Amino acid sequence: MRTLYWYFTFGFTLLMKIPQYYMVDTSSASDIHRVTAGWAKGCLRRAGVTLHVEGTENVPRDEAVVFVANHQGNFDIPTMMATLPVPHGYIAKIETLKIPVVRDWMRYMKCVFIDRKNIRQTAKALLEGIEILKGGHSLVLFPEGTRSKSSTMGEFKPASFKLATKAKAPIVPVSISGTFRVMETNNSKIKPADVYVKIHPAIRTDDLEDLPGLPERVKAVIASALPPARP
Repeated sequence: MRTLYWYFTFGFTLLMKIPQYYMVDTSSASDIHRVTAGWAKGCLRRAGVTLHVEGTENVPRDEAVVFVANHQGNFDIPTMMATLPVPHGYIAKIETLKIPVVRDWMRYMKCVFIDRKNIRQTAKALLEGIEILKGGHSLVLFPEGTRSKSSTMGEFKPASFKLATKAKAPIVPVSISGTFRVMETNNSKIKPADVYVKIHPAIRTDDLEDLPGLPERVKAVIASALPPARP
């Protein structure tokens, strides 16, 4: 019943956001953040998610950053939307452009859409992301590229870190734990779960000319706040 209820309210609340889409001040990143964060909190609440968050004081308020997080499940994005205290967009799969209403709000949030099958489009999207960061707007990146559906992290794709190094934007590692228990371990049925988020101190990239060591360094920081992987 919870799963049916959640999907019904997901669609209903999206429809209710359509009038707000035309009324919100598109020039105000804080207004867009307020609306989208509130919507995400509702999605988590109806799913029975209990959030435990620490480290919000580590988020710089005076410059754009790249939030780099591990990717356990579908509920990672609403979790990030609900917990990050500053306006931000996402590096997202181009397939999300097929979802009505969602794609429009994602454009408002300055999300960047990547087609992994098209190298030229990926390079173009990277340049778009760099310009967004230079313009003062933060972005969220999941360098695993896909959900692990468990407490075990996959490999981090080094190329994705060029987004931060080319823009000279700080990287803020974020550890997410428990989102896969909301859906992925339940045969896609939604069940209540505790989700833990830890935001770590920023890693400067101003003096970094290349990538060696950076992905593993960030991965180690994220792993430090995750429970040991279970068999």
